[in-house]
Amino acid sequence: MEEALSHFFSLFGSHQTIQPALAQWQKTKKASVQEKVEKSLTEIYDLAASFLEQEMYRGGYPETYLDLHQQLFREMESHIANQKKDDRYHFILVIPVADRPQHLENCLNSLLTLCQRFTYGGISDHQYKKITVLIADDSKEAVNRKSIRTLHHRFTQYGLKTDYYGQSEQLRQIDQLEQSKRNKLDRIIGRHSPTGFYHKGASITRNISYLKLNNMVAENGHTLIWFMDSDQEFQVNTTSHPDGVYAINYFHRLNQIFSSTHTSVMTGKVVGDPPVSPAVMAGNLLQDVITYLNMITNIDPSDNCHFHSQEIPHDKEAAYHDMADLFGFKKQIESLNYQCKLEGRHSLKDCFSDFSEKLNRFFDGEHPTRQSYYDHQSLVTSIEPARTVYTGNYILDTKSLTHFIPFATLKLRMAGPVLGRILKAELGDRFISANLPMLHKRTVDETGQSEFRPGIDRVKKQIDMSGEFERQFFGDVMLFTIEALTEKGYPQKPIAEQTIRKTLERVESSMQRKYAEKHAQIVVKLENLKQVMGDRQRWWLQNATCTHAHANFLQFINNMEYNFGEDAPGYQIVHSTKHREKRRHQIHEALLAFSHDRSNWLAALSKNQ
Repeated sequence: MEEALSHFFSLFGSHQTIQPALAQWQKTKKASVQEKVEKSLTEIYDLAASFLEQEMYRGGYPETYLDLHQQLFREMESHIANQKKDDRYHFILVIPVADRPQHLENCLNSLLTLCQRFTYGGISDHQYKKITVLIADDSKEAVNRKSIRTLHHRFTQYGLKTDYYGQSEQLRQIDQLEQSKRNKLDRIIGRHSPTGFYHKGASITRNISYLKLNNMVAENGHTLIWFMDSDQEFQVNTTSHPDGVYAINYFHRLNQIFSSTHTSVMTGKVVGDPPVSPAVMAGNLLQDVITYLNMITNIDPSDNCHFHSQEIPHDKEAAYHDMADLFGFKKQIESLNYQCKLEGRHSLKDCFSDFSEKLNRFFDGEHPTRQSYYDHQSLVTSIEPARTVYTGNYILDTKSLTHFIPFATLKLRMAGPVLGRILKAELGDRFISANLPMLHKRTVDETGQSEFRPGIDRVKKQIDMSGEFERQFFGDVMLFTIEALTEKGYPQKPIAEQTIRKTLERVESSMQRKYAEKHAQIVVKLENLKQVMGDRQRWWLQNATCTHAHANFLQFINNMEYNFGEDAPGYQIVHSTKHREKRRHQIHEALLAFSHDRSNWLAALSKNQ
C-alpha cells in the first residue's frame, strides 16, 4: 500500500532531515488501519516529495527519481481518496487561444500528462474530479475554430473536463448583462459586431472569460482560477532536459500556497522562450550572433562542434531584454554563447547550419541564445511579494475576479506588468510570486513559426513586426506611467488630471530617449554583423556546402534591417507626432476612467451571478 514511500525511505532514510519523517511513518505502520492519521501520512508524503525534488535537481533529473517522485504523489492521492472528505481546491484552467490549434493541442497534451502522472484530486467516472478547462476561443479562421472544438471534445473523452467558450458562447454571456450595465463596459470587454467577434485580443478575451467564471465559481466557491497561454506546457526545462521534464506537481503546490497563506493572487513565471516581444530583444541577440561568428572564424569547419560543454549561466534573469535595467535588474551579460542542440558526433559546419535555421524563429519570439532554465527552489523560500503578473501563468481566488485586465481595449503589450503594479498597490502581500514556472514554446516544430501572432505580418520571407513594436513601446509608456502613479496612491486615491497628464508626458519622453538610445546601438551592431557575414575571408563564403546556411543568415539580417534599421517602420510610427498624440490621448483617457470602470465592473459581476 505504501510501496513508493517504503522505497523512498530505503534510499534516503539515513539523511538527518528525513529521520523524523521516517520515525513518524514507522509509528503509523504500527497502528491499526482505523487508528492511522491520514493527514500525518499526507504530510510525510509531501516531505518525501519535497526532499526528492532537491535530489532530482542536484542529480540532473534521473528517470528513477522522476518515477519515484510521481509514484509518491499517486500513492498519496490513494490515501486521500480513502478519507471521507477532500477539502483541497478545485481548479479551473483558462486558456485563451486565437488561431493556434497546434499550440493548444500541445498544451492540453501536457496537462493530460501532468494529470496522469500525479492524479491530483483523483478520478471519478473516468474524469479528473478537481480539474476543469475553459478554452476561450478568439480565432478568426473557421477551420481553426473547428479544430479547437474537436480538441475540446477529444480531451473531454480523455478525462479532462473541458468547456468550449467560443464566439457564440461569449456573445450569449455578454447578452445576459443588463443593457445599461453592458454599455458601461466598453473599455473592459470592447464592443465588436457579431460578424467581427474575433482577434479581440488576449486581454479582452480574458475579461469576457471573467464573466463566465463568475457564474462557474458561484457553483463551486472553493476554487482557484489559473490563467495560462496556449503556447505553454506544464513542465520545465533544465540543462539535462532542455525539451522539458514533468518535475512539478503544480496543483498540489498551488493548493498548499493558497491553503496556508492569505494569498489572493499568485503569479508564476515561464522558462524556455522569453515572455517578451522581439521588439526589446534585438540588441542582445545581434551581439550574441556576432560573438558566435567571431568565435568560429579561425576554426576548421570540419572540426568537431565545441558548443556543447560550455557552462550555462543561471543568474541571468531578464538577460534576453535589451532594457532590463528599466525593471531593476543588474547590468546584463554582454554576450552569451550559443548552446548547440544537435546530438551525436557532428562538425562545426553542422552547428553553423543548424544555428542558421533557428535565427529567423526570433521574429516569432524564440530567442536562440538566451532561453531561461528552471532553477529548483523550495516552495516556502521562493514565495515573495510580486509586482508583475505573467498573464500566461497567474492564479487567483474567486474573490479576485474583481481585478480585470485593465486598459484591455488599447491592445497594448505589458498588460500583465500593468495589472501587477495595480495589484501590488491594492493587495500588498496578498499578491505574491512563487517558483512554479511553465515551459514556454513560442514556435511549433512543424513550421518553426508561431501559428498566429498579432501585430506580425508576413509577405513571403519578409517579416513586418511594426504593429507589435508599436504595442510594445506604448505598453512600456503605460506601465511606467502606472508605476509612477501608484507611488502617488493611484488607483485608490484620486489623482489630479493635470498630474496624470504630466506624468504620462514625462514617461513618454523618457521612453523615447531610451528607445532611441537602444536603436542607435542596434544599428551599429547590424552594420557590424553585415561586415562579419560578408567578409570574403570567412570560411562560410568559401565553402559551397554553406550556401543554404549563408542564405538563412542573410534572410535574418534583412529582416533585422527592415524592423530595426535606420528606416524601420516601427520606429517611424512611434516617432510620428500625430500617432503619439493619438496614443497619449487614449492612455490619458483610460487612466482617468479607471475608477469608473472598476465600479461598473463590480456592478456587472453582481448582476452576472
